[in-house]
Amino acid sequence: MSLVVDFTFKGQIACDSFLSFARHRAGRLDLKLDIGPCSDTAVEVSVEGAEALVDMFEMACSLGPYDCMVLDVLRKEGFAARPATV
Repeated sequence: MSLVVDFTFKGQIACDSFLSFARHRAGRLDLKLDIGPCSDTAVEVSVEGAEALVDMFEMACSLGPYDCMVLDVLRKEGFAARPATV
């Protein structure tokens, strides 16, 4: 089953750097990534994939790229809808 998690990473965020980092990590972990608003203090992303890989994404982005300092992470979980079967 695929897990969908909405993350808000808060702290000192360099948007270009953080989003490039997040895209790379999501690609390496084979996660679907949707990017939301980004500012100097927060970035919102949504990822979908295997639970363990989503957790790895959270940990990697919490450590973040060298020019960002993540101070807090908000996480909201859900499950991806399965296609209807007939």
